[in-house]
Amino acid sequence: MTWRAPDVDRRHEPFIADERAMLQGWLDTHRDTLRHKCAGLTAEQLRTRSVEPSGLTLLGLVRHMADVERWWFRVRATGQKLPDMYDYDKDPDADLNDIADADPAEAFATLVEEIEAADRAVADLPLEHTFPHTRPDGGTRDISLRWVYVHMIEEYARHNGHADLIRERIDGVTGS
Repeated sequence: MTWRAPDVDRRHEPFIADERAMLQGWLDTHRDTLRHKCAGLTAEQLRTRSVEPSGLTLLGLVRHMADVERWWFRVRATGQKLPDMYDYDKDPDADLNDIADADPAEAFATLVEEIEAADRAVADLPLEHTFPHTRPDGGTRDISLRWVYVHMIEEYARHNGHADLIRERIDGVTGS
């Protein structure tokens, strides 16, 4: 039997909610959308590259977003000391690039685990919670948990656009 990416019961954004529920709702909508864009595809299809010269794949996006969930919510916002998920010394984009032998079932399970762990990690923190962030130029600035939510919504939205195009290339499926 051929493994296929599982479908997801997609949650939709709230139309009326307080700020935290609105941010969480939009983030959950985008989290589910990425998984939905992959639903029903085989491991080989998930490894299909978008278009030359890009090496972007749906499997790479799933791995990337699992790592981004871990990085922003658990490592940065809550200060947890966690190991890197991929060998970034070998390749700074290993999450996106090192997919030839990657196990898609494991990657999807990891994404779900990281989403759940991220939500648990920040559940009791106020949106005003801040933490130091080192910029690429070496400077440091404080960032709020609110910023992380907005950034994660933007990150998923951008990559869901990539996922739209990759999925259409694979089998012609379009839409939300």
